[in-house]
Amino acid sequence: MKWTFSFLLFFSVQLYSQDSLKAALLESSPLKVQSIVGTDNFDAQYYINNNVFHKKTDTKTINFSAIQLGEIASTDIYNPLKMILFYKDFNTVIVLDNRLAEIYKIDFNVRQPYRNVSHVSVGNDNTIWTFNLDLQQLQLYDYLNNQVRATALPVVSNVLDLASNYNYAWLLTENYIYKYSYFGSMLYKIKNDGYTAVEERNDDVVLKKGEKLYFLKDKTEEIIPINLPELLINQFFVTGETLYIYDSEILYKFQLKNY
Repeated sequence: MKWTFSFLLFFSVQLYSQDSLKAALLESSPLKVQSIVGTDNFDAQYYINNNVFHKKTDTKTINFSAIQLGEIASTDIYNPLKMILFYKDFNTVIVLDNRLAEIYKIDFNVRQPYRNVSHVSVGNDNTIWTFNLDLQQLQLYDYLNNQVRATALPVVSNVLDLASNYNYAWLLTENYIYKYSYFGSMLYKIKNDGYTAVEERNDDVVLKKGEKLYFLKDKTEEIIPINLPELLINQFFVTGETLYIYDSEILYKFQLKNY
């Protein structure tokens, strides 16, 4: 009887522990920028002000500007040596090095065949993931050789967000969350229950729904809430085990507990 009670108690604790992911507040600091982009492993901070991309370290702040290309639609600093700025209105991607010097410009308007791109994120080597609006397909594009290395099957709902690392890509649509391999094969497809943004975190992802964040564990494909105080979540990003939340005035830094 004691063994049965102990087993049930242990099992219930295990179930309870998986109801949510704990996040401990490490610090918060005032910040007033147009848009926060992220931080790297050397604690450099990246942000956008007046449509100018900035990198701030303890010693200096440098910036990159291409006003002629319109608004910066999205950025990707997963690789600090090859950072991506996407100018959607001009269908153009700029690749920057760690000094914010332009090392490559990808103008899809003049490349053949023409591509109408809505979302861009990092790939391995000299590739980027792009969502081709005309074909409704996610493609891994080699911009040095102007070749598509991998193509996923078309999707039938509007794309909301795209995240990736060197090995995988996550496409968030109005209907589903898709995960793809480097070869364009779909690894899973999960119904979207109101999520509007996605961020990659060590092959897992963090999802946003309203003013709450959720953790999608890769191995189990289970989505659980992240236990956070009530905050206005205008932006969020993840670096390693650290979750950052920005409410347009304060940047909060949380430590994610292992799950």
